[in-house]
Amino acid sequence: METSRKFGLLLLYLMIMCSYSLAIIMRGVHPKDEEYFGSDLIRCKDGSITFSRDRLNDGFCDCADGTDEPGTSACPEGKFYCRNEGSVPKLLFSSRVNDYICDCCDGSDEYDSNISCQNTCFQNGNNNMTRTFSSEVIARDKEDRVTLEELVERLRELKIVFFLEVILCVLVLYFLRWRIIFKRRGYL
Repeated sequence: METSRKFGLLLLYLMIMCSYSLAIIMRGVHPKDEEYFGSDLIRCKDGSITFSRDRLNDGFCDCADGTDEPGTSACPEGKFYCRNEGSVPKLLFSSRVNDYICDCCDGSDEYDSNISCQNTCFQNGNNNMTRTFSSEVIARDKEDRVTLEELVERLRELKIVFFLEVILCVLVLYFLRWRIIFKRRGYL
């Protein structure tokens, strides 16, 4: 009973870590580039080398143009994409990531700097907007599009996480099966 509980907790921990790691991998990536970074092998945009997906946002600069580090400050030529939902998205130089200054209105550029950035996107996005019927309709339309893009992105991530969880479950069951066989034969 104790062994199965440990395996269950291990499985839960691995599932949580897999879903967390997907969010880290896609940090700082422009929505138009998500498909570009979706494959297992990714080529630097300057064409110099090909790298595996696990080297994306790993904190080490592999591409001279910064392709492999859109969410870190590892590459001097890198760019970080601020989604800034509710306001205007923007690109930052990678040197501005985790520099203790909130450059993105959503605070996404300071994910690892131990400071808390207040999300001011909605406030900033509406400061200069006159409150007419047409501008409210346009604002709602933009919010709906962003929400649909997010849903598609989350579904892709869930599909990958689900696939990894199934593989992990099969491996755990396979391990348990052999453990039972070895136990019956007296090897354990």
